[in-house]
This record gives sequence, structure tokens and C-alpha cells, in this order.
Amino acid sequence: MPELPEVEGVVQALKPEIEGRTIQQVQLSEIIRISFGEGKQCIVKQAEPDVFEISLSQMTITKVERRAKYIFFHLLKEDVPYVLVSHLGMTGAWFVVNSPEEINEAKFKKHIHATFQMADGGYLIYSDIRRFGELRFLTKIEDHIPLTKMAPEPFDEIACDYFIAKSKLPKYEKKAVKDVIMDGQVISGCGNIYATEALFAQKIHPARTMNRISEKRKRALFEAIVVILRKSIEAGGSTISDYRNINGEAGGMQNRLQMYGKKMCPTCGTATSQMTIGGRTSVFCPNCQH
Repeated sequence: MPELPEVEGVVQALKPEIEGRTIQQVQLSEIIRISFGEGKQCIVKQAEPDVFEISLSQMTITKVERRAKYIFFHLLKEDVPYVLVSHLGMTGAWFVVNSPEEINEAKFKKHIHATFQMADGGYLIYSDIRRFGELRFLTKIEDHIPLTKMAPEPFDEIACDYFIAKSKLPKYEKKAVKDVIMDGQVISGCGNIYATEALFAQKIHPARTMNRISEKRKRALFEAIVVILRKSIEAGGSTISDYRNINGEAGGMQNRLQMYGKKMCPTCGTATSQMTIGGRTSVFCPNCQH
């Protein structure tokens, strides 16, 4: 699943390509329509497909920004602001092309689910192989409550103190540290990959509970998370399976990972171990991490 660095890469690539442009019309896939007809909500959430398509037509994209793992497309129509919120799920990808045929990888071309035809020519396309991503058209962010509960951005000055305070709450103090730092209400944008890397960097066992970690060590862990997120942004994110930037390019951070997906510890040579924490597979060194 794309985490903060991957989403940041998509946003930075989208901004110069689509800010200031107007959507002429939108076409959703038949899969989305069938899903809605069956009482499900595949990709497009809280909106009937026809209404979604009509609502976004003639909208001008004024700004694109990232918040945690979400992409916010700020829109304007007849001086009224709206926002399209995108979550990439596990395999979501955005493309800016002159024609859908320009999407090189067949698996993405086969799974196009939202096509935004631009008024000045070309297309903004959302493709999603496994269809776990989300598109929400909102009049304001507050209309979707989970968006208001996200932790501060990890690069904000208050973010570390926020993390420390949250970690002491009864809800979190007896939880595994790996589970806590992947919680978007505690730290924004840190998922399985970068939680694994930060814990290894600080030699902390992923199952250690928060109440068994000193405040000094928590602060060091938070700083390690920030460092690894920044490094990944600089490297274009991690392409573990299906992450792509808008031009179809893969990231490079996967080549720099120290623990995620590794069979041997790069520090001591011990075989790595695995356990499930928070529903995700956690890889760690049983010798180095305590």
C-alpha cells in the first residue's frame, strides 16, 4: 500500500500537470456502475455514479495537495469550492496522458476506473488493479469525519509531542509499538514499510508495548520515522509491487530498505523473523531488536 512518500511523489508530479485545468467530463468504469447497482461502493464512495460524473464536469482543479496518505484535489465551479479526495488503496495509480493508449503497462490500462477528460485536451486517469482505492467528492473535508481525525503531518513541529502524548493514552499504552505508529491518528502516513525500517533503525522489537518504551526512546523513534520518510521522498518512494508515479515510473527506495522484506539482518547476519501485528506482517531481527 502506498505510504506518505509514494503519495507525496504522485502529488508533486500531478501539480504542474493539472493545477489550473478544467475537467470537461468524467467517465466511470462499468465495474463501478455494477458495484453500485449491487449495493456496494467500489472506488467511488458516497455517490451515485451518474451524479459523480455530472458533478465533476466543468470543475476547475485549483490545487492538489497531500494530507497523510490522501490526495486532495481542490475544485472550483461557479465560485463554489469542492474537494475530490483520493486514497490509492493498494494498487491505485494516477496518469496524465494525451490518450489512454499512452499508459504502457497492460495491467493498469486494463483496470482504468475513472477517466477525466480535460477541457484543453488530454486526460487525467485513475487506474486501480485491486480496486481498494477510494474517490470521494465532498463539499468540504469535514463531510468525511475520518479525515478530521488524522494526526499532524510528521514534519510539523508539534507532531513528535503529539505522538508522545497519544502513546500514553489508555487506548495505546499497552499496544505493540508497530501497531501504534501505523495508526494514522497517532502518526500520519507511516505504514508497514517505514514502520519496519524505523523500528530496525532504533533496534526496537515491533511487539514491544508503548508503556515499555521510554520517552527518550520514543522521541528517537519518531525522528527515525521522519528521517526514513524524507529519504524515501527523495528516492521517489518504494515500488514493492504496483506503485507507479503519474508517468508510470517506479520508485527507488526499495533498493535502500534495510529490513522490510529481508531474509537476513544486514547488521548481524541473523535470519530475520516474522510475526503479525495489526494485521500486517512484521519483519524484524530477533538478535538486534529488543
